[in-house]
Amino acid sequence: MPFHIYILRCSDGSYYTGATTNLEQRIGQHDSGTFDGFTSSRRPVKLLWCQEFTDIRDSIEAERKLKKWTRAKKEALMRGDFELLHEL
Repeated sequence: MPFHIYILRCSDGSYYTGATTNLEQRIGQHDSGTFDGFTSSRRPVKLLWCQEFTDIRDSIEAERKLKKWTRAKKEALMRGDFELLHEL
């Protein structure tokens, strides 16, 4: 079963980072406001980036790391600017 980490852009321009086993369903839940939380009052959301993992431990570790990153570092990752990502 694949595991995904993802970054969404919310309607207010903020980013949300999450993890799931069913990416399409989870994005739909964020966009419909199924659960109260950060994205429920910032809809609609748009998927900007995701990465698939085969091991749940790796995906959880990556999500926790990404959640601590600055906006600039997340944007460098999404652009694929690995040189800047390394500098940040």
